[in-house]
Amino acid sequence: MTHAPLRRALIVLTLCALVPVARAQSWPDRPIKFIMTAPAGSSIDTLGRTIAEKLSPLLGQPVVVENKPAAGGTVAAAEVARAAPDGYTMLLGYPGPLAFSPLLQKLPYDVQKDFAPVITTSNQPSVLAVNAALPVKTLAELVAYAKANPGKVNYASVGNGSSSHLTMELLKSAAGFEAVHIPFNGSPPAVTSTLQGETQMLFAVMQPLKAQIDAGKLRAIAVTTAKRFPLLPDLPSIAESGYPVVVSDAWNGIVVPAGTPKAIVDKLNAEINAVLKMPDVVQKMQAQGFDLVGGTPEQFGALLKAEVDRWAPVIKKVGLKVD
Repeated sequence: MTHAPLRRALIVLTLCALVPVARAQSWPDRPIKFIMTAPAGSSIDTLGRTIAEKLSPLLGQPVVVENKPAAGGTVAAAEVARAAPDGYTMLLGYPGPLAFSPLLQKLPYDVQKDFAPVITTSNQPSVLAVNAALPVKTLAELVAYAKANPGKVNYASVGNGSSSHLTMELLKSAAGFEAVHIPFNGSPPAVTSTLQGETQMLFAVMQPLKAQIDAGKLRAIAVTTAKRFPLLPDLPSIAESGYPVVVSDAWNGIVVPAGTPKAIVDKLNAEINAVLKMPDVVQKMQAQGFDLVGGTPEQFGALLKAEVDRWAPVIKKVGLKVD
């Protein structure tokens, strides 16, 4: 008799342990919410909708895209951090809300504790572009112009704490010029601001810039990769232009709430890896400047940690804070 309570306790513990397994085996049985950290029409939105379209038939359920770009993607990240860990809420993020913003401000989530990494989807360089009316064609000319016109140069970013924000601050520090930061929620309004001359330059990925560069309304100056980017071979890197410290990749990746069953994370990882290898997806995304990556959840987790470790001392040295 004395062993009966112990046996009952063991049975209860066993049943509790089996609940996540049962959920994982029946998953998914309803639509999956796929939250974007950027607005409709942005490069992240294009990537996310492409993945959602291909992922839905593989999972047998709709993958519904929702755009929540407010506060540099941190509102979207906070929502996913609070969501039930059941595999029905995913976030497509970028360095801002998943690596940089936690170093710049107090947030209602902890990237390392509140998310489970699923996969690195892609990598892109940021492109430094200027309004075509600005009398500069090279990075050296841009730096000289900014130094000669103090207080007259503004730059747009796709949001506070974004890679476009931090990369410009790093370039300003390395090159010794000043420019006023004007943040926006996503690349479409940031690009529009630069087109209209409210701001004179910005860092952004190629997708929202390409049409305006092709039309001669914006001018591409350089990219942020250590060496020339294979998809933009004619564009010099900032590193080769004299500022080797200015290297920044605009990666994207998918996370789910911490505690999501490993079987679900692994299933998502496998199916999204399959999507990223589809020839039509590769062709479409490469045409917009994406280098599709893929890989394991552990590799994406290592990337998140490495980005924080790399940028924390840079942010401290520059003295950067969200404005």
